[in-house]
Amino acid sequence: MTKLDVNAPNFNWGELGFAYRQTNAHIIFKSKGGKWDNGELVTEPFLQMHIAATALHYGQTCFEGLKAFRMKDGKVRVFRPQANAERIIQSCEYCMMTPPSVEMFLDGVKRVIKANIEYVPPYGSGASLYIRPVMFGIESKVGLSSSDEYAFVIFVTPVSDYYKGGMSNPVKSLIMAETDRAAPFGTGHIKIGGNYVATVRSSYLAKKRGYPVLLFLDSATRTYIEEFATSNFFALTPADANGKRAYVTPKSHSILNSVTNMSLEICAKELLGWDVERRRIAYSEVEEGKFDEIAACGTAVVITPVGEIDHEVVKEDGSVVVNKHVVGDGVTVGEGLKKLYNTLVDIQNGEREDPFQWMWPANGIEEEN
Repeated sequence: MTKLDVNAPNFNWGELGFAYRQTNAHIIFKSKGGKWDNGELVTEPFLQMHIAATALHYGQTCFEGLKAFRMKDGKVRVFRPQANAERIIQSCEYCMMTPPSVEMFLDGVKRVIKANIEYVPPYGSGASLYIRPVMFGIESKVGLSSSDEYAFVIFVTPVSDYYKGGMSNPVKSLIMAETDRAAPFGTGHIKIGGNYVATVRSSYLAKKRGYPVLLFLDSATRTYIEEFATSNFFALTPADANGKRAYVTPKSHSILNSVTNMSLEICAKELLGWDVERRRIAYSEVEEGKFDEIAACGTAVVITPVGEIDHEVVKEDGSVVVNKHVVGDGVTVGEGLKKLYNTLVDIQNGEREDPFQWMWPANGIEEEN
């Protein structure tokens, strides 16, 4: 592969924000009749890539998000890519798409990082290389059925905080009246485009009102917490006399099984000695003050502290009232969230031992010769 004729990146790594930036290359795999090719590194700018979804594929598209880090030892490793590979396989199987194998997924991730190794932000910058695998049908057809041809693309871009200020600024969240994210037995548990476009309009309207994140309740009863528009929900109970807490996160068929959430659960239980509860969480528990710290979690944000949740409720006469709940003091990031965040990020950066062998590969990824 010939690299693009571009200058080496000269970024203020910590001020990147969460936006796409052109890198050297992306990788494309193509499938026909259930068989994948070996993939090709392509140097055309991704947003002008020559392949397109020529099929009316009826939403047959799924994707993933994961990150690579330049660690304390100077080597580049990816956080839990096997878990993302397994999840995209689940998404593909549910949507009747030809899934990549775990080995193919890992091979593509390694190859695209090697081709863009200079875009991996330096250790200590607080930034990382975001990796976006995306797959969609490309067969030319108009009938409602599965495509027989697919493109599987992996592109990368360097990023820093998703929300400006990261862990330093708790955000306000809104539960919007008469707005749902997913049906109880629909596709909320898999990572497909339809689940996200369903929240674009409501998220836009919420942000105009000063709410960076939307929180959704279950669509059947609107009493149980599901997840935020782009992130899982979790809450911490107050610490007892020994500093022990409970990490509580929703259990539901219609929420995405976040790799970050699973990892935080393990950190909370195995490294911090806290209790972990994955169960149905009534919103009334938030109103009653059972949790003193609440956050959104996901690959892009890691942890976003939530300082206030406003709940729109429709009255019998059709009017809407807003019930406000302040979490903690509303402006300070809790000590539990800080400890949890630092525990996970220190593993990703190589600041502490990786007892779960999450960082892959063990010997790191080197630049393509």
